[in-house]
Amino acid sequence: MKTISIDIETYSSAALAKTGVYRYVEAPDFEILLFGYSVDSGPVQVVDLACGEEIPEDVLEALTDDSVIKWAFNAAFERICLSEYLKRKGISLDPFHDQHPLSHECARYLNPESWHCSMIWSATMGLPLSLEGVGSVLGLEKQKLTEGKDLIKFFCQPCAPTKTNGGRTRNRPEDAPDKWAAFKRYNLRDVEAEMSIQQRLQKFPVSDVVWDEYHIDQEINDRGVAIDLPLVRQAIDMDARSRSELTEAMKHLTELDNPNSVQQMKQWLSDNGLETDSLGKKVVAELIKTAPPELQRVLMLRQQLAKSSVRKYQSMVNAVCADGRARGMFQFYGSRTGRWAGRLIQLQNLPQNHLPDLGEARALVRSGDYDSVEMLYEDVPDTLSQLIRTAFIPKDGHKFIVSDFSAIEARVIAWIAGESWRQEVFAKGGDIYCASASQMFKVPVEKHGVNGHLRQKGKIAELALGYGGSVGALKAMGALEMGLSEEELQPLVEAWRQSNPNIVQLWWDVDRAAMDAVKYHTASKTHGILFAYRSGMLFITLPSGRNLAYVKPKVGTNKFGGECITFEGTGGTKKWERLDSYGPKLVENIVQATSRDILCYAMKTLRCCSIVMHIHDELVIEADPQMSLQAVCEQMGRTPPWAEGLQLRADGYETEFYKKD
Repeated sequence: MKTISIDIETYSSAALAKTGVYRYVEAPDFEILLFGYSVDSGPVQVVDLACGEEIPEDVLEALTDDSVIKWAFNAAFERICLSEYLKRKGISLDPFHDQHPLSHECARYLNPESWHCSMIWSATMGLPLSLEGVGSVLGLEKQKLTEGKDLIKFFCQPCAPTKTNGGRTRNRPEDAPDKWAAFKRYNLRDVEAEMSIQQRLQKFPVSDVVWDEYHIDQEINDRGVAIDLPLVRQAIDMDARSRSELTEAMKHLTELDNPNSVQQMKQWLSDNGLETDSLGKKVVAELIKTAPPELQRVLMLRQQLAKSSVRKYQSMVNAVCADGRARGMFQFYGSRTGRWAGRLIQLQNLPQNHLPDLGEARALVRSGDYDSVEMLYEDVPDTLSQLIRTAFIPKDGHKFIVSDFSAIEARVIAWIAGESWRQEVFAKGGDIYCASASQMFKVPVEKHGVNGHLRQKGKIAELALGYGGSVGALKAMGALEMGLSEEELQPLVEAWRQSNPNIVQLWWDVDRAAMDAVKYHTASKTHGILFAYRSGMLFITLPSGRNLAYVKPKVGTNKFGGECITFEGTGGTKKWERLDSYGPKLVENIVQATSRDILCYAMKTLRCCSIVMHIHDELVIEADPQMSLQAVCEQMGRTPPWAEGLQLRADGYETEFYKKD
């Protein structure tokens, strides 16, 4: 046996979408109902575990044999469920434990290194992250059966007791034999569909480098991170009390039945002489500045209510496992560039913390001292929001080392474009915002020093304009709120572009190379990046050697009437549709993808450390007290062999709970 393709159907009273698979399998009633498999691409077999059938001995052995490659679509689900199944059967996972002496938490699960995931394979080709979606885009002969959703709801989740079903809370095979037979057909077809994807994509294999990155990702997900549950529970209670008090205060001031209703609040404001089309966060913040005092108070209360952070805390409670650790928070290859997406607690969009006495505020919330929190910090929802990061803690006797890349995207784009003055700034350890302002305005700029007021303009230009952005991008980045006037914006765009001619040139060289590849079905190269059209796909080969893939590219027309590249992908509405792109946008993809590859290189160099989280360009390590922060930052800041000349730097800090330093 060399390979085995697997698909399972399971039951658990835990809600998978809320808990994630690691908590899902801990439910006492968790069980595997059906085990569909194919050995070495042979005929698909379905083992009906729910009706007493047993998985064959040689297949069971293959699950713990690292020389046999296991395939599944979203393989993490099968791997974690089968880990639990084997443990409950008394089959030891100790061989994996012996291989990973530093990762006791990982040893609870089957070794990911012998697992390959056809969902990840699909993602590397720019395809959807669902079996149904991939089957549809590829036009597979054997596609996922559409009745599956109803059958999963019927057999895999608890049901409501009714007179009709005799008051039962779960449907079993004997309750609906016809549906059960259909469910087995569905399970068999999923294995066939998964194998069809492998067959269709065999011309474009995933590199060993990317599979290694996937296995590191699985180790991090398996390891998880400790959650400070006493803090989380007190925060949820405080949030409920705060919401209740704020709502009552609003009711008292407005005499509305439901002051949280947007419609009622807009009408009340209108009746009191303040017209507004929206009650979005930015709009409310602007209205507060000019509203009369009595309306200002109501708007401030609304602003506080909108900041309610209980959802993040509740997500922690839902996802945390019996050992106090939350797992499964990272989706490998969650975006076109190969960057991760967040799952469950969504670490990629945590609120920032600016409280100077974060530790003291945290201690007050953890002890449940609501009155002191309210007295000292006034805005309770905002305080709870700023404390969300601090709910992630190292295990006893350990510390967090947090290390991140300094201005990684600015460094990467300067390196690819050959913008030498920027490279020199980074080589000398300078401040890119000051240097950019100095280059734009032709005067020296120092932070908190000579012409220091210009640094902010340099900063906003750097953040907004690197990927072809113009006045609109500056506004979206908050230029007007920062005190810049409308008249200053266009000159700022022009000054930045004049200061960075090589980056501007990169945009249009990339545009031309991609256009040529798609138009003439050929290969074209610029700035060390290869653009090639093959088998109805556009591939962009990055400096690391990894490819970005664009499905069914064509030359189309953009909203301004000019030529642009269009391709199929998942749009902003989460639907599969035709999207368009052009040079600066492709440069953004290339820079972000290259930044991601640099992070992966750092993960590999620090693999022997216990990485528990990574957020954007930052790694969080659960470290022994003796581990050196300086050594970690030096290791993380090592330039990959394929990025000669790139000026890379990592900075960090040590902490007893996670925070933004």
